Amino acid sequence: MGILAHVDAGKTTLSESMLYLSGTVRKLGRVDHKDAFLDTYALERDRGITIFSKQAVFSLGNKKVNLLDTPGHVDFSAEMERTLQVLDYAVLVISGADGIQGHTETLWKLLKLYDIPTFIFINKMDQQGTDQAALLSELKERLDEGCIAFGKEESIETLEELAMTDEKVLDYFMEHESIRKEDICRLIKERRVFPCYFGSALKLEGVQELLYGFERYMEPYTGTEEFGAKVFKISRDDKGERLTFLKVTGGKLVVKMPVNLVDKEEKVNQIRIYSGAKYETVNEVGAGGVCAVTGLVSSYIGQGFGVEKGTAAPFLEPVLTYQMILPDGADTTKVLRELKQLEEEEPLLNIVWNPALEEIHVQLMGEVQTEILKTMIAERFHLDVEFGTGKIVYKETIKNPVVGVGHYEPLRHYAEVHLKMEPLEAGSGLVFDADCSEDVLDRNWQRLILTHLQEREHPGVLTGSPITDMKITIVAGRAHLKHTEGGDFRQATYRAVRQGLKSAESILLEPWYSFVLEVPSDQVGRAMSDIGQMNGSFEGPEAEDKQGMVRLTGTAPASEMRDYQREVWAYTKGRGRITFTLKGYEPCHNAEEVIEQIGYDSERDIDNPTGSVFCAHGAGFLVKWDEVPEYMHIKEDFLSEGSDEISEEEQTITENAHFGNSSYSSGYGDDPELLAIMEREFGSKQKERDRYSGYRKQTVSAPMPRKTVIKDTEPKKEYLLVDGYNVIFAWEELNELAKASIDAARNKLMDILSNYQGFTGCTLILVFDAYKVKGSQGEVQKYHNIYVVYTKEAETADQYIEKTTHEIGRKYKVTVATSDALEQVIVMGQGAYRISARDFYEEVERTEKQIREINRQQHGEKRNYLLDYAKEEDAKHMEEVRLGKKSEKLDKTTVSDPE
Repeated sequence: MGILAHVDAGKTTLSESMLYLSGTVRKLGRVDHKDAFLDTYALERDRGITIFSKQAVFSLGNKKVNLLDTPGHVDFSAEMERTLQVLDYAVLVISGADGIQGHTETLWKLLKLYDIPTFIFINKMDQQGTDQAALLSELKERLDEGCIAFGKEESIETLEELAMTDEKVLDYFMEHESIRKEDICRLIKERRVFPCYFGSALKLEGVQELLYGFERYMEPYTGTEEFGAKVFKISRDDKGERLTFLKVTGGKLVVKMPVNLVDKEEKVNQIRIYSGAKYETVNEVGAGGVCAVTGLVSSYIGQGFGVEKGTAAPFLEPVLTYQMILPDGADTTKVLRELKQLEEEEPLLNIVWNPALEEIHVQLMGEVQTEILKTMIAERFHLDVEFGTGKIVYKETIKNPVVGVGHYEPLRHYAEVHLKMEPLEAGSGLVFDADCSEDVLDRNWQRLILTHLQEREHPGVLTGSPITDMKITIVAGRAHLKHTEGGDFRQATYRAVRQGLKSAESILLEPWYSFVLEVPSDQVGRAMSDIGQMNGSFEGPEAEDKQGMVRLTGTAPASEMRDYQREVWAYTKGRGRITFTLKGYEPCHNAEEVIEQIGYDSERDIDNPTGSVFCAHGAGFLVKWDEVPEYMHIKEDFLSEGSDEISEEEQTITENAHFGNSSYSSGYGDDPELLAIMEREFGSKQKERDRYSGYRKQTVSAPMPRKTVIKDTEPKKEYLLVDGYNVIFAWEELNELAKASIDAARNKLMDILSNYQGFTGCTLILVFDAYKVKGSQGEVQKYHNIYVVYTKEAETADQYIEKTTHEIGRKYKVTVATSDALEQVIVMGQGAYRISARDFYEEVERTEKQIREINRQQHGEKRNYLLDYAKEEDAKHMEEVRLGKKSEKLDKTTVSDPE
C-alpha cells in the first residue's frame, strides 16, 4: 500500500500515526521534531520533506501490510510514480485546510492511469475553518462521485450511497437493507468507490477508523504460480552496496536464485526486508512481498523478471535542463562516472555530456531538486558543484510518415536498415515494432536493431532535442554473411533514424502546463491579460467564493510561466496562488525563434550523422542523406504494396552483387542452410569483387514475402558429418597408412567417401582438426562431390560438428560418424543420429560391394572394344579395311571429326 499527497498535507505524519497505532513503533515521531520513523536521511530531517520512497511493514489483524511512503514535493514526482507501479492499494492524503491542490489532481490522474484502488484521508480537520461537508462535495466534484464518507461503522446514508454505485448491490440493499462486505471490497477494487476518512494525523483522530477500513476492506494479494518480479527502485546502502528494490508478483524469490537480465544471468546474494532504516534478512519472499536484494548489478527501474513485463516510461518528466558547473581542476571523466550512479537511482536526471561545449547537463524537475542534488553530490562524492540557469527541455516529432534508410559499409563491414516512421498522438512517446519477414532479415538482427532503437535518445534535426510521439517500425534490412557485426547495425540504425527525420517535416515541441490560478476578484483582469500575453488559454472565471477569490483554469507554455508564481504573489500581495501540473508536450509557440536561438546544424553534428557509408573499389565513401535512397540495396519502390514477387534472375543478381563470388558459393547454391553455416564459420576465401560498379543496373531489392506458401511435404534432406581423424585412426588400413603419411591417409579417406556419397546421395561433410595450427582461420574445400572442412585455430572437429548439428539438426536428418562417446551423446541431444567409426567402416564396405555388384550386372564380362563406341559410319569403314576391301591408308575426310 502506498501513501501519496501534495507536499505539506501531512503524509509522513499519517504514516507515523499508522505505524504507532499498529504497534510497529513505540514512540510517535514528528516531522518538526526531526525524529519521524520513515525520514531516514539527514536531508529529509533537515528540510522536513520526503525525498526518497521508504518501506515499513506492519500488521492489521491477520493481514501483513507493506507500507510505501512516497515524496510529496512535485520535484520528486518521478520517485513517487515509480512506486505506483507496484501498489495494490493507495492512500491519498488531502489537507482539510487547503482542499484539493494542483498536484493532488495530478496524483489522482496517476492513480487512475495505474488503476489503483484508493482510500482517501482528509487530514488537518482540527484546524479552524475546515468544513467536512464542503470538502466532501469538492471531492465528488473534482475527483469522483464515488468518494463516500466512511467511519468506524457505516451509517445508513453511507450504505445508500454505496448501493447507488452498482445495480446488483442496489437490489440486495433494497431487499436486506444492508450491503455485503465482499460487495464493498469489490467496488473498492474496481475503483467505483473511494472510502473517505476525516481526521487529524497529528492528534491521532480518525486514524484508527482508517486502519479499521484497511483491515476490513482490503483483499489479500494473489499472484501467479510462476516467478515474476518488478523493480521500482535502485539505491545504495550506507556501505555503498547496490540495492534493487522489487515486488514479487508471482512464485517466490529465493537467495542464490539466478535472475535473467537483458543479456546475462545474475544471482541474488541477499534478500532484505526494510522497515525504516533497519532491515532483516530472509531466505525467500513470496508473491506480494516487497524487498531489496543485493547481487544484481545490471538491473534497472521498471524492469520485469520472470513472467513480469517491464513498465512503460513514466507519465511525469522533467521540463528543465541545467548546466552543472564543476569546481576548477575536477576530473570530468571521474565526475561523469560518479554521476551515472545517481542517474541509475534517479533515471529522470538524464545526465548528458555535451562534447561540443564540453559541459555536463542535467534534466531536473525544479529548483528544489537542484538544491537536494547539490547536497547529495557533496556528501557522497565530496564535490561542490553549482547549477546554471534552468533551460526548457524541448522535444521534436514529425508531421508526416516517412521511411528512413541507413547503410553502413566501410571495408569488411555491412548493414542496411529501413525504418518506417509515423507520427503518433501527443504523449505517446516512442513505440518500436518490427514488420519484416525473417526471410529478409534474421530475427536476431531484427532484435538487435530494436535494441539500438531503444538504447539511447535520438536527437532531432531542428534543435538536436530528443524525438518523441512516433512509431518506428523495421520494414526491411540486410546483413552480410561474413562481414556483418553487431556494431554495424548500430551505425545503420542511427543513420536510418536521422535520414528519416531529415526527409520528414519535423515539429518542435515544448512543455505546456495546466494551471489553476486563484486571485482576488479585483485582480481578475490583470490575471487574464497576463495569460494572454503568455500565449496561454483559460476557461471562463469561476464564481467568487466566500473569501472573494476567483479561480481561472487553463493551459500555457512552461517557458512563459516559469517565474509567474512570484508575480502572482507580488500583485495580489500574497493572497493569490497558482499551481501547475505538466499537461504534456505540444507544438512550440515560438518555434522559429527557439530554433534560431539554439543554432543547431544537423549536418555538422558529427556524432549523429545523417548520411550513410557505402563501399566501392575496396574503400568506403560517404553519401549525403538526400542521395542515400538511390544507393540503397533494397529499393524504396520494393517496399510499397504490390511488390510481392521478384524474379529468379533478379534474385541471382542480388546475391552476386551483395555477397560476392565466394570460393564455395556456387557449390552450395542449392543448399542455403549449409551455405549459411559455412559462410558464418569461415567466410569467403576469394576476395570480394567490386560490388558496386554499375550497381544501378545490377542491384535490386531482396524478396520480402508477404504471402504464406504451403509446400508439399518432402522427405528430409540428409547430412552426414564425419570426424576425419577419428575415422582414420579407427580404420586399420588408414591407420597403417597414416603412420607413413597422414596426407596420404586423408586423401585415401576423401576418395572413399566421394564414392560413398555418389552412391548414397547425402550431403557429406568431412571435418579435420586444425585447432593446433597457429593462425589458422579455417578452410572449406569442395573435393569432387563432398565438402572438406579444416577447423580454425582453437576449434576442434568436435566443436565444429556440435555447432553445425545444432544449426541443422532440428530441420534435417543429420548423422555423425565418430567413436567419441561424449560427442555421440551431445549430437543425439541435438536431434542427430550417430554411428561409430567401426560401424561406419562396415557401412562403407557394404556400399562398395553394392557398387561393384551393380557395375558387374550392368556391364557383365564383356570386354571393352574400340569399335563398340565408334560411330556407325566409322565402324563400317574400319571393318572393310580389316577385310581388305579398302586400303588401310584412309583419307582424313572419310573419318568423322571426333569432336
